Amino acid sequence: MKVAVIGGGSSIEAAVSRVSAEKVAEAIQEFHDVKYIEFDSDLVQQVVEFQPDVVFPALHGTPGEDGTIQGFLDVLNVPYVGSGVAASARCIDKFVAKSIFRSAGLCVLDDMRIQRGDKEHAVERITQRFGQCVAIKPVSQGSALGVTPLPDGGDIQEAVDKAFECDDEILIEPFKAGHEITVGVFDEFGEKPSALPVIEILVADGEWYDYENKYKPGQSRHVLNPIWMEQQIKDSLFDQAVDAHLALGCRDLSRADFIVEEDGTFWLLEVNTMPGMTPTSLFPEAARHIGIDMKELIERLLFSAIRRHEASHHN
Repeated sequence: MKVAVIGGGSSIEAAVSRVSAEKVAEAIQEFHDVKYIEFDSDLVQQVVEFQPDVVFPALHGTPGEDGTIQGFLDVLNVPYVGSGVAASARCIDKFVAKSIFRSAGLCVLDDMRIQRGDKEHAVERITQRFGQCVAIKPVSQGSALGVTPLPDGGDIQEAVDKAFECDDEILIEPFKAGHEITVGVFDEFGEKPSALPVIEILVADGEWYDYENKYKPGQSRHVLNPIWMEQQIKDSLFDQAVDAHLALGCRDLSRADFIVEEDGTFWLLEVNTMPGMTPTSLFPEAARHIGIDMKELIERLLFSAIRRHEASHHN
């Protein structure tokens, strides 16, 4: 089988994407004819010439994870792993995604969106609405790039400027202290979506799960099924992750991120439609915990995409 793995591109997450793509390709190169294709101006020619049976777009951020590459592959009528155009576009926009979560009755924080044209009055609007203790993030970026948590207040203007360096719109939420939790959803075509084990993310005191702590080995510790968490909370997180996946219209895989407060109250922060596949990434780690190694994981995702594509053309 010919498998194209697409990575890189112009996103500020391109470096992480290339590592994910490398690990995806390594996992299956023994069994398939695998070609890595950089997401650049030669993409169209390379995909057309290679004529893959299926594509794994290991892309993070925008462009790539926002529905652009998905639309291109739809036009070519090539099966690919992951969510389609609409779900990808909905999910990359944190404000839109949270609106969908709210409509679905999921547990999300209050928020506000500020566009670049309103930047001059941003600090005033933020403090009037939420006070000083907030989290400020770009609307359409991942990997914690451009994000600033202010648990004790601080320089809101600096945080706003940092977020606007990454995007034309920013999202502001009240800051909530708690455990950083993630839950993956594995959704093979023809099967019922299922949640992977809960993972708690631990970092050094005074730090949070930023870009460096996400991807630099040894900077964070992942605890599968933390013993302090009651089963009732785990079950609720499983339900919320799957419900968020379905509300957005995701397919094959996704990963939901939560904050769980000390009293058990939890908040769904966002959903990632193409979780990382790097050596420190959470989704493949959770899959390994239930006996699905990287080779099997990628194989099953590829064949899920192929089965879905075949079914759509038989209807």
